[in-house]
Amino acid sequence: MRHIDDSERRARLATRHGLHPRHRLGDTLAVAEAMTALHATEAATVHLAVQARADGVSAADVDRVLYEERSLVKQLAMRRTLFAFPRDLLPAALGSASARVAAEQHRLVARDAERHDVAADGVAWLAAAEAAVVERLSGGKALSAKALREELPQLRGTIDLNLDKRYGGTFNLAPRVLTALAARGLLVRGANAGPWRTSRPTWALMREWLGEEILPLSPQEGYAVLVRHWLTTFGPGTLEDIQWWLGSTKAAVRAALADVEAVEVGLDGGLVGWVLPDDLEPPPEVGPWAALLPTLDPTVMGWKSRGFYLEPEHTAYLFDSNGNAGTTAWWDGRTVGAWVQDAEGAVQVLPCPGVRLGRDAMTALDVEATRLTEWLDGTVISNVYTSQLMKGARLP
Repeated sequence: MRHIDDSERRARLATRHGLHPRHRLGDTLAVAEAMTALHATEAATVHLAVQARADGVSAADVDRVLYEERSLVKQLAMRRTLFAFPRDLLPAALGSASARVAAEQHRLVARDAERHDVAADGVAWLAAAEAAVVERLSGGKALSAKALREELPQLRGTIDLNLDKRYGGTFNLAPRVLTALAARGLLVRGANAGPWRTSRPTWALMREWLGEEILPLSPQEGYAVLVRHWLTTFGPGTLEDIQWWLGSTKAAVRAALADVEAVEVGLDGGLVGWVLPDDLEPPPEVGPWAALLPTLDPTVMGWKSRGFYLEPEHTAYLFDSNGNAGTTAWWDGRTVGAWVQDAEGAVQVLPCPGVRLGRDAMTALDVEATRLTEWLDGTVISNVYTSQLMKGARLP
């Protein structure tokens, strides 16, 4: 059995993920394809993930691919997470990961409509609300959630959640109806009504936004396509890594691995990983490299077991209790800290406690901080998923 050690895994991600300066990618779509999909829960992550991997691509260029060319499409999928998918992966996602999320969201929204006295029959209420949205958006219209809620009485309804908690309150059901429709591939997040760093989507019918009907693959076919792409991007990885990333069952992953004829390889720590059968050759040698990655970057969120790039004692500084990553600073294939901005938008690298970076590392990270500062050009990014290291920063 071929053995792929941790250093080779780090070399693979340096080149395949476009993180090494000599291996950067050409444009927005090339980045998304290399990464299978880009995390889009935080709007700025899509743009910053591209910035980290491609030179000469502006935020406006990314917006053009998302909202004019529409070759990159935001879709709720794995682990009920929003991703920006290359358009040709939508049939696979809709038939597998998105379908799994859609079924769960349909059940939860209908249940909550009944529990909170919005309707006696939650399923019937949800069906009527969905039908009203589809009818209102037909003909190529795109509207915000607020506009739809105000125009359509079928969407009006609120629920009270965790009123005794800081994060609790009274919430409209309308956004959850739109989310359920989008998970099924009926709606899509269209043009953003705010600046690129914020999420203020308008909603449109997917078939009209894209100019064609997207036909989902079967669940087995869809998972096989996604697993093939995952292995191309992230392989080698364990069965548990793939299951976590997909948000699926182990049975679905095993079937997909068989469908793509994946082969076993040995990993450090006595683990068993998987790669595609034509992916057993070692990657090219690369020298040390630095990178600054955004919140929920796809590289950082690619595996469940992160020990080959993340020191266990740094987890609490860089990830929240739910496993969501804040910004990260990388040196030679390992996470060594985070990055933040001051009030003027200048980027500063914050090493994790106990990390001692040499002159070469600090010089390379300073180059990336300057590169990102210049790209942002005074724009200050706000992060929902802020790590402890980011929260504890005290900038001069």
